[in-house]
Amino acid sequence: MLAEAAGGWYVNSLALIADAGHMFTDVVAMSLTLSAAWFAERPASAKKTYGYYRIEILAAFANGNLLILLSIWVVYEAIQRWRVPAEVLGGELTLIAFGGLAINIVAAWLLSTAHKHDLNLRGAWLHVMGDLLGSVAAIIAGLLIYLNGWYLADAVCSIAISIIIVFGSVRLVLESVNVLLEGTPRHIDVMAVERALLHTDGVTGIHDLHIWTISSGIEALSVHINHDESETHSTLLGSIRQMLHDTFGIDHLTVQMETRDNETEALYLCSAGTRCFEPASQTRTDSTVGR
Repeated sequence: MLAEAAGGWYVNSLALIADAGHMFTDVVAMSLTLSAAWFAERPASAKKTYGYYRIEILAAFANGNLLILLSIWVVYEAIQRWRVPAEVLGGELTLIAFGGLAINIVAAWLLSTAHKHDLNLRGAWLHVMGDLLGSVAAIIAGLLIYLNGWYLADAVCSIAISIIIVFGSVRLVLESVNVLLEGTPRHIDVMAVERALLHTDGVTGIHDLHIWTISSGIEALSVHINHDESETHSTLLGSIRQMLHDTFGIDHLTVQMETRDNETEALYLCSAGTRCFEPASQTRTDSTVGR
């Protein structure tokens, strides 16, 4: 970061300065990532029964927004240079950018596997990939300036890389928001879960099915199961747990078992603006997702 900042100032390159600024956000992002990973290891407590897993998601959300803000600033500065092109030392720019590329390749390789399973590390990986692409853009700009004297290449490459970074960052932010809103995980088909539950021997109906993400790789499910007397509670519960683990990778479950003649579903009190629910024995026993 310091080398690119000093080099960008010396050669008067927006691409290098922008990349150095991007690396500054990386310092913040990596600090958030490391802190979130550390906090996530802390045990659950009476006040935080899920522990600190969600800090990872908050860190990913912050990382995505940092990237978007930085990209907007780079685009603004690039537009100013488009209007008034500035002289840039192309040869020196290319050499410095090659050094940055080498470091970013190593960092991207270190994170290449972990980012696929951890939303927090995906934010860190996106930062590194943005830096890597920024170094490539800076090299291209440096070569165009050095060989052809086209100073606008610095601004053009800066805008191009900013657009690429924004697309990845917006996706990261949206995924983080979906987790915070306890939306259904993107890789799980709730209708497929419903069908699998209904095809389990002994199940006659389901309702109040909810699936959400606690943290990356930790999905949770809650559901009310209507069943007949062909299976005991413990046997049926074991079958459901095994099926959800094997088919969908869901292990954190809350399953309420109910029979048609003796259901234990709690009644919801009616109040202004609140939907009223009838006892389950008076309602349908077929699947009603999200009721």
